[in-house]
Amino acid sequence: MKQKIYFILSMIIFGAVGVFAKYIDLTSSEIALFMSLIGSLFLLIICLCTKYKISWQNMKKNAIALFIASIALSGNWIFLFQSYKETTIANAALSYYFAPVLVIMLSPIVLKEKLSLQKMIWVGAALFGLYLIMQSSGMEAAEHNLLGIFYGLIAACFYAVLTLVNKFIRNMNGLENTFIQLVLSFVMLLPYVLITDGFKLFQIAGDSVIWMLLLGILHGGIGFYLFFSGMGGLKGQSIAILSYIDPLTSLLISALIIGEKMTLLQMIGAALLLGSTLISEVSRNRKDPYRNRKYT
Repeated sequence: MKQKIYFILSMIIFGAVGVFAKYIDLTSSEIALFMSLIGSLFLLIICLCTKYKISWQNMKKNAIALFIASIALSGNWIFLFQSYKETTIANAALSYYFAPVLVIMLSPIVLKEKLSLQKMIWVGAALFGLYLIMQSSGMEAAEHNLLGIFYGLIAACFYAVLTLVNKFIRNMNGLENTFIQLVLSFVMLLPYVLITDGFKLFQIAGDSVIWMLLLGILHGGIGFYLFFSGMGGLKGQSIAILSYIDPLTSLLISALIIGEKMTLLQMIGAALLLGSTLISEVSRNRKDPYRNRKYT
């Protein structure tokens, strides 16, 4: 149960990323770089304050998975932020949230998990709810923002890889797993940013600095710590279902902060989205009330 709460909280934090990105005057790769840097420094401070020691032996055992996951994390951030810059938050969410579908499709092959008919029904209901949300946001706009949608689809592929690969990481808790992946992501992104965009650390406007610090600490540090801590105790298909909390949070925050209004269709879509998630999880717990006991 604790892992599920962690994962839900991470999805709420991730849902705010689009709103943050709108206020940061940097390229998508620069935002990803600074997020990796700030997030890793934040977690380093936590390690020092709690006197937590990273297990280098475990890191070596999971070196390949950590390397692949860090590439996926970097790619996910770059293309997701670029999607937000090229199109609306709603259209970016539409394309990006093909990722849970990809996780469900790949789980039986990669994770050897059984794909039940009931799970497919609830995922279908969640997808239909998300479809209603996106329809009310104006699909005409999506036709003129194909590039942003394309970037969102690429980000979705990276997210699916990140989710699946992390299921193979063994004997590493959320703190060290997150810290190592953020450090590796920073190391990979630094030369790319220097070559493509240059390093504009001293050219960031005052407001962007504040938003970047908040984004790095909340999203890069706390958010991914909760994400990796939670997903270790969940099945791939459950992760896919709970991931729909992210786009709903994004729409709610954008409505409250940016002023995008929610229509009746959006409300119906939101009800389907959360309702299908809740019913799916409750039905699974009723069938197997001790399913999560080993994680508590």
